[in-house]
Amino acid sequence: MTITGLRKQYHDSICKNLLRMNKSSVKGDYPNNADGDSNISVKIATEILLQLCQKPKYETISGQKAGKIFEKLTKDFIEKSFNLLNQLRPGDWNYYIEKVISYFDQYRDLAEIDIILKEHKELATTFGHDYIIKPDIIVGRKPVSDNELNKIKKIVDIKNDAAKLTPLRESNYEFPKQLLHASVSCKWTLRSDRAQNIRTEAFNLIRNRKGKLPHIVAVTAEPTLTRIASLALGTGDIDCVYHFALNELKKAVSSIKDESQLDMFNILVEGRRLRDISDLPFDLAI
Repeated sequence: MTITGLRKQYHDSICKNLLRMNKSSVKGDYPNNADGDSNISVKIATEILLQLCQKPKYETISGQKAGKIFEKLTKDFIEKSFNLLNQLRPGDWNYYIEKVISYFDQYRDLAEIDIILKEHKELATTFGHDYIIKPDIIVGRKPVSDNELNKIKKIVDIKNDAAKLTPLRESNYEFPKQLLHASVSCKWTLRSDRAQNIRTEAFNLIRNRKGKLPHIVAVTAEPTLTRIASLALGTGDIDCVYHFALNELKKAVSSIKDESQLDMFNILVEGRRLRDISDLPFDLAI
């Protein structure tokens, strides 16, 4: 299947399992990724829904449940689409939802620190426990055996002292850990302080790593550009924000003729801070 086909499959699954119209006698009907108190949010979200779903479904899904469904569907899309690019980025890849980062090589020391803090609770008040985070979605890579490294031609020699510390080589550790390749914050909407929480999580990944920094990205179905901008603008924390339906978002913003939203859309896209979900697997292959 092509990336276009997987994108369509992803949207079909979202229409089937997640994207709904909320009924409200006071606010009027509005999609469940919209802010019912914002006319702009409702207009944009409705336009996106009508492009993606043949017939809107009316159902109430709690915010927490919606977030979990979005994580699962997005994880499935990333897994299928990234596997399409195996010839560009070969490896034994694994995909997780809410896996603690201490499971991976770059953050293995955090597990030992956590044990010490649990034994000495007085230190926990100083250091806290928020550094052992569980990103919404993780892409991990298994280290490579010497047999695999030497499959085409001999690269490593067990008797040699070369390349004895790299975590990519499975034989270097008694208990080898996977490499954390990508951390994906997955948010159905961007309300209140969620943007700041994503940034805090990103800084945590940057500060506490020993080794290669993983890709740090965010995926959202938020319809309002100003809220997306609260996360996407700026550099240094996350690589990029990916919208679950960027093409449809552009058409929606254009159709409602809101210049401020359209201007912000162009700023984010042309500034390389906002991309479509279909761009994500290719960026993970870099």
